[in-house]
Amino acid sequence: MTIDTLRQVPLFESLDNEAADELCQLLTSIDSKAGAFLFRHGEQGDAMYIIERGKVRICVQTLDGHQFTLTELGRGDFFGEMALLDGQHRSADALVSEDARLAVLSRDHFLSFMRSNPNVALEMLTALVNRLRHTDELLRHSTTRNVNVEEAAQLTLADRASDVIAEFGGSWKFILAAVFFFNVWVWVNASLQLLGKTAFDAYPYLMLSTAINMLAVLQAPIILMSQNRQAHKDRLRAEIDYQVNLKNELALNEIIERLKKLEREYLQLASDKESE
Repeated sequence: MTIDTLRQVPLFESLDNEAADELCQLLTSIDSKAGAFLFRHGEQGDAMYIIERGKVRICVQTLDGHQFTLTELGRGDFFGEMALLDGQHRSADALVSEDARLAVLSRDHFLSFMRSNPNVALEMLTALVNRLRHTDELLRHSTTRNVNVEEAAQLTLADRASDVIAEFGGSWKFILAAVFFFNVWVWVNASLQLLGKTAFDAYPYLMLSTAINMLAVLQAPIILMSQNRQAHKDRLRAEIDYQVNLKNELALNEIIERLKKLEREYLQLASDKESE
């Protein structure tokens, strides 16, 4: 990778010529075909990558076995730096989606270069925070969608019927329809009596009262069934929100610790330069 190509990477565009030349000497280039995995989740991180050309997808495996894409990176983007910062295993898969040429920076070279260029380290942390926000947003939309999909997949015919009945029973349409039906019932029977004919439900309208009581007895548990299912969905959403918030809190604490570490290293480096 040349200095001009390196400066096209936003992370390194502020480097002076000496630092940019030093970094170019530390980088090695590799070519990778589409469909190849550069690394997988759980592997030990030993290098970070900068894309010279092509595209790379960063993805994770969901609990149901599907592959979920967090982001797709192109020319000038970098990835794989998280495992180099904390020495932990890879947190996602890196899949080449389009034939790519990549510059590789090993962990030893990465750490030595970061210590001598703290400004680059701060830029990298800024990029990490932006990626974390993007990932959290994807996670939030994904989990919310999964709640609805999961709930809909478990609905039986009786559940759907109870939802329809509960929705109609709690609306003005039901109230107006009931009032209209009751008035027609009373008017028809009263008219028959006035004409001297036998009414099918004469005053005090015992048949109508029985029908209303049966309707209330059946409607109440149906509405409760629908409300109980909605309460279950609300509890599931609350649990997912808690998990997302907990993840954000842990990630924020991790970023703060890394910032403190970089600050200590920067102060130590400045102290060493002053002593020289």
